[in-house]
Amino acid sequence: MSQKQKTVKKATKSAGREEELLKLEAKYCSWGDTVHYADKLNIFDRAEGIYLYDREGAEYLDLQMWYSAVNFGYKNRRLNEALKRQIDKMPQLACQYLHEEKILLATKIGQRVEMTFEAQGRVHFNVGGAQAVEDSLKVVRNHTHKNLVFAFMGGYHGRTLGASAITSSYRYREKFGHFSDRALFVPYPYCFRCMYEKKREFCDLYCLRQFEKLFETEYHAILNKKNNECEFGAFYVESVQGTGGYVIPPAEYFSRLKEILDRYKILLIDDEIQMGFYRTGKLWGIEHFNVVPDVIVFGKALTNGLNPISGIWAKEKLISPQVFPPGSTHSTFSANPLGTAIGLETMKLIEDSDFAVSVPRKGEYFLAQLRKLRKKYPQIGDVDGLGLALRIEICQKDGFTPNKELTDAIANIGLGANLNVGGKKRGLILDVGGYYKNVFTLAPSLSIEEEEIDLAVELFEEALKKGIAQTA
Repeated sequence: MSQKQKTVKKATKSAGREEELLKLEAKYCSWGDTVHYADKLNIFDRAEGIYLYDREGAEYLDLQMWYSAVNFGYKNRRLNEALKRQIDKMPQLACQYLHEEKILLATKIGQRVEMTFEAQGRVHFNVGGAQAVEDSLKVVRNHTHKNLVFAFMGGYHGRTLGASAITSSYRYREKFGHFSDRALFVPYPYCFRCMYEKKREFCDLYCLRQFEKLFETEYHAILNKKNNECEFGAFYVESVQGTGGYVIPPAEYFSRLKEILDRYKILLIDDEIQMGFYRTGKLWGIEHFNVVPDVIVFGKALTNGLNPISGIWAKEKLISPQVFPPGSTHSTFSANPLGTAIGLETMKLIEDSDFAVSVPRKGEYFLAQLRKLRKKYPQIGDVDGLGLALRIEICQKDGFTPNKELTDAIANIGLGANLNVGGKKRGLILDVGGYYKNVFTLAPSLSIEEEEIDLAVELFEEALKKGIAQTA
């Protein structure tokens, strides 16, 4: 049998196996997750660096890195080795007992926050972003004795019941009954699609002034003017909106918002689950905006997607043992040795790296290439970025009307692994977000290099051209 015949036989066998696996998936796997958002279902086999590989060996350049969970690249040797060492040392321990890695990781995060914001606080761990949001809600209620919070339109904080109540999309709540503690959702400063149809250059943050008006009279249902007591205990924000489409607020927005919140003793809760750990060029995205949060919620990239853990940092007055005693919240796997060991190594990796310099530089380079594309294609309505959190908003030819059809076509073309750049066929992994599901939210590995950015832009342009032809 010739080599060509062997290759064909192997490919045929692999294709048959994939078909068999997809039949089993269709019958036995819940469709309640997000896998079936895509038209084409890929079965991936391995991952390395910034690439995923399917069972056929096709290479996919990944521009979402597990929703910004794998900031430091697939198969990061340093972090993988930390996991292996911990497996051989102490892989399991009930969370009611202490181990060194938990203490040192909490210390590193706590000291870093203290240095950055000049605020003393403590760290509490959990296992997923939504669970950490739930813990933050407990901290808020315990401190304020109030159930209600503000959150942003376009905000996403998770899909557990409590997190769904403060996530703006009704779709995530619709099937699960009445949410009596649902947040009051406030328009986000989404300047490209301003809800008030204002222009940023002339608006003087009109959206924020509209929020402030809620406090002018008791009949706006927010405040008791006789004692200045607000019914709402906290405001949940994302420093850069994630699922909402990587929308970046004006530089002064959060500092002016915090002035209003402080006036009425409303806590500022900063959700850094997607933007934390140098996605924006700083450890926390909120550092760009000259404001000190009362609580920081983190997760995802802390362990580079390995044995995930999450957590919150809260100011001492909110989480001291006197006000938040043992048993206030708990999860079986919350501070597990594997997760905390990787998290500790991640913090050390950050200390040894130049992300504060390299991420903004790479982000500016990437953004410059995307802006060149925007000049060529009117279907690209907006591009923007902060560090390596980048957005491409896909529109009709008018450059503004959302174009979900083209967005979906581009995403599925990328999954087809039939993009020919440099004489090699590749795929492209893209994440779709945005208020109208017409935004590509790009979260490449922080280790991506300029030549790889060039390749990513070339692949995206080919997918865009094919998508335009397909949807014409």
